[in-house]
Amino acid sequence: QVQLVESGGGLVQAGGSLTLSCAASISIFSISTMNWYRRPPGKQGELVASITDGGSTNYADSVKGRFTISRDNAKNTVYLQMTSLRPEDSAVYYCNALRPRWGSQPPYNYWGQGTQVTVSS
Repeated sequence: QVQLVESGGGLVQAGGSLTLSCAASISIFSISTMNWYRRPPGKQGELVASITDGGSTNYADSVKGRFTISRDNAKNTVYLQMTSLRPEDSAVYYCNALRPRWGSQPPYNYWGQGTQVTVSS
């Protein structure tokens, strides 16, 4: 079982910055894609950012230019750098890892426990 441990959430004023971390219990070389999701209060969860084992990144339109996903393979850790934060960015943020399986089977899904980000006006 892969464990993902998230940290870095907290309270920040609008316009401020936070960096979230997600540490994996295995080498992230074995993980094809790592994602950050978020669930704002009373709303559905949404995909915020992704990074593949090849280093390709994707972002939700709402965070492009403000958030940056990156990884440190030596530390088995993925980061989400968040700048120019807005109140609507307030949510519980979840780290997600996809681990490939043989053949055409869908990958394994692993989730962190979530970390709260609150952006005040």
